[in-house]
Parts: sequence; C-alpha cells; structure tokens
Amino acid sequence: MRIVVLGGTGHIGRLVVERLENSAQAVVVASRRTGVDAVSGAGLASALDSADAVIDVTNAPHPEGEGVLDFFTAMTSRVIEAELAAGVRHHVMLSIVGAERGVPDGYFAAKAAQERIVADSRMPHTILRSTQFFEFARSIAEWNTTRDTIHLPSTHVQPVAAADVADALVDTAGGAATDRAIDIAGPERMPLPAFVRRVLLADRDERFVVSDENVQTRGFNIASADLLPADGAMLARTTLDDWIRQPVDARTGR
Repeated sequence: MRIVVLGGTGHIGRLVVERLENSAQAVVVASRRTGVDAVSGAGLASALDSADAVIDVTNAPHPEGEGVLDFFTAMTSRVIEAELAAGVRHHVMLSIVGAERGVPDGYFAAKAAQERIVADSRMPHTILRSTQFFEFARSIAEWNTTRDTIHLPSTHVQPVAAADVADALVDTAGGAATDRAIDIAGPERMPLPAFVRRVLLADRDERFVVSDENVQTRGFNIASADLLPADGAMLARTTLDDWIRQPVDARTGR
C-alpha cells in the first residue's frame, strides 16, 4: 500500500511513519517541512498521487489559540477534495474523544467541525477519537502552574500512550473504511490531578499538584462525562506505569 501521512513530522506523525516504514509500506510524509501545505493545497496533489490511504494527524499551529477552527475546516475541505480527485480509497482522521458531544471549547469545537466535514463527504473514511496522550500531562501542568503549585479539578480521565494510538491508526489505514468514528483510550481511569502528579514525579518535577474543585483551569474546563470514552471503545494495552518505565527519550518524544 501507498499511505500518505499528513502531519507526518509531528510527534504522533513520526510514530505513525516509523511503524509504516517498519512494515515495509510505501510512505509519503506530507507536512510543510516536506513541501506540502494542506491548507493552501501546495504540493498536495503530488503527495496524493497513487495513494491508497491517507492518515491525517495534522494539528493547528496554535491549538489553543484563535484560528484553530478556520485551520481545521479549511485544511480538511482541501484534503478531501484532493483525495477524491486522486482516487484515494480511505481517509483516516485522528480526532479527540468528546469532540462530538458539543463541548464548548475551542479545540473540541474545531475537531467536531473537522469530523463533520469528513463524515458528510463522499470520501470513504474512519475517524479515530483518542483520549489525551500521556505526554499531555506536561502541557496541562505548564498551563496551570502558579508559582510552584498546579491546581486541577478532580475530573476523571482515561489517558492513552501515543504509541498505542499510532498502532491503531496504522491498523485502521490498512483495513477497509468503516464510515464511522471509533474511540480509543488507555486501560485505566484516574483523577486528573493524580495523572499529572504521576507524570511529574517520573520527570522529577518538584511542583505540587493540588485537587481544587473551584479552579478554572486553562485548557481543561471539561467534565469527566465529556472526556471519557464511549461504551465499546477500543482499549489500548499500555498503562501509565508501563509508559513511565520506558526510557526518558521514549516518554519525552525526543
């Protein structure tokens, strides 16, 4: 198979590309770094030439900033149009658990709009909705640190290893399009403060993590019901402890 990875130079994209190369698939890494701009369409037709499937793991330049909705809608519309013209047989999109539940958050709303463009198109597709990656704990900590303390609500999460999501994306691209969305999550549910605390301890980060039900967190004012996977979700095998035991380079994505 010839598979194009949109966003193939990002963290999850690199993991996907590595797995495809190890399985002797023909891989096209498509990103601005490789001369493909999916928003403007520059280099897109050439990248999609003779492609069997596309795995879209692109992310907005500033995921928590303004313009994220415009980025995802413009990019996805352009990609779908180019895929149909090229005869691509399967579009695989990485989304986020909860995007379809009407969460009033900029990034979630943008991913929901992206899903609608894919689902409403004539393009055979599969949408894989992931819970938060283990690595995301560090971003949550950075966004919500005051002096040496991080205040977080006791919202429950079910984070997942990025490597497991990459495996699922590759497996999905190798199969037939389902024209539906599938949730993927890690095997364990835990309170958000406990999740962040365990990752920071593994990083030997000395900041304190405190449960606070009254705090207004940056980037994470979302209830557990909207963050947890739906019944029947695909459950990955890697636990948080398994991930923590990995070498530092594996955990930091370096």
